[in-house]
Amino acid sequence: MTVWLSAGIIFTLLSVAYILFKWGNMKVVGVTPVRTFTFIAILFTSGLDVGLIMFPLTEFAGYADISASPEYAFTNPLAIEFGFWGFLIWGFYFLTCFYFCVIEPKVKFFENPVVKLVNNVVIIGTCAFTAFLLLSNLPWYLPSVGDGESIVPAFYLIVFAAIAFAVYSSTSIKYVRILSLTTTWVFIALIVGMWAGAFIFGESKMMAYFTNLGLIGGYFANIDNFVLPINEYHAFYLFWWFSWSIMIGQFTSRFVGGLKTYQVLLAMMVIPSIPIAAWFSVLYHYHSAGIPTEGITNLAMVFVGVVFVINSLDSLIRLYTDNLNISVERIGKTNYIALNIVALSLLTLLFKLDFLQIQWVGALVIAIFFSCFAFILSQKFKSVTAIKTSPKENKIDFTKIENLN
Repeated sequence: MTVWLSAGIIFTLLSVAYILFKWGNMKVVGVTPVRTFTFIAILFTSGLDVGLIMFPLTEFAGYADISASPEYAFTNPLAIEFGFWGFLIWGFYFLTCFYFCVIEPKVKFFENPVVKLVNNVVIIGTCAFTAFLLLSNLPWYLPSVGDGESIVPAFYLIVFAAIAFAVYSSTSIKYVRILSLTTTWVFIALIVGMWAGAFIFGESKMMAYFTNLGLIGGYFANIDNFVLPINEYHAFYLFWWFSWSIMIGQFTSRFVGGLKTYQVLLAMMVIPSIPIAAWFSVLYHYHSAGIPTEGITNLAMVFVGVVFVINSLDSLIRLYTDNLNISVERIGKTNYIALNIVALSLLTLLFKLDFLQIQWVGALVIAIFFSCFAFILSQKFKSVTAIKTSPKENKIDFTKIENLN
């Protein structure tokens, strides 16, 4: 699996380099373009899930224990956490976003029935894994609800409510902009609130936070160490990013609003990394200073985590229902809601039973990458190399999203 994963990463990075070389200055326009801030909000909130909120506080200690994991000794725990979530790996999303916006309309690889089936399996499986992550982390963040270890009925209810809300919001694309912008501002409010909690109400010195923020420089000084898997846990993260990449590319490609190709890459790699760095630095300060998060802080983190889950599920549900032609218009709103809630709830339980693993999904996505590349080389090479613009039918009209159902 490690060799397969490494091959997928190398292929992805080489593909990004080729795209920049050939189409770097080309204007990229999606079918439903939005303004740049809205595009970034949609990308950020759709491309991340509850793990961003809930994983770091449980992981810093493991990255610091270099006696147990000497492979982490090359830099500090905050830089490692950032490396697992930020900057370079957002290039996965850029590749698929550009592909679906510019290349797929010429290639139509994903219209092949077998490819479409596999693609939908990937999307639905990752949807369920997102809900499972929320379920499995709630005992740690809400110990007062149970014994701090077991999953109690209240946690199932929270996850069920998140799934139900996401299914409902996916019934109309007009909710995308509202949900994405709301999630972005809620996340920013959480960062500011926890920052204030540490330095206004606590005894921590403000300079300690900025010292921690500077530790992220350890990532950029050692970026070569993050390209290929450091160990099995890093491989898990990388497979996870691959599992998301195709569907996030499909979804976000709709909303690109006329940026040039190199600007899309910079926007997707740099801008989301800024709030990630700020957030992780706050969490690392809580960890290193021993500041407790019980009570309202944990509740706030869980709330934002649930909002992220809703946003992510909304975009993924919208994708697979479009692909499978089970839209609200075709089967009716009541049937649409019931079918998706039942399906995602059952699949979430399958992840809990270890029947499914996200690594399998990521490996399947890498197979799709290579299959698509082989298809282009064998049948669509001239069509792809002749591309000079985004599809001509895609016009920059920022009001278009407001007129869609």
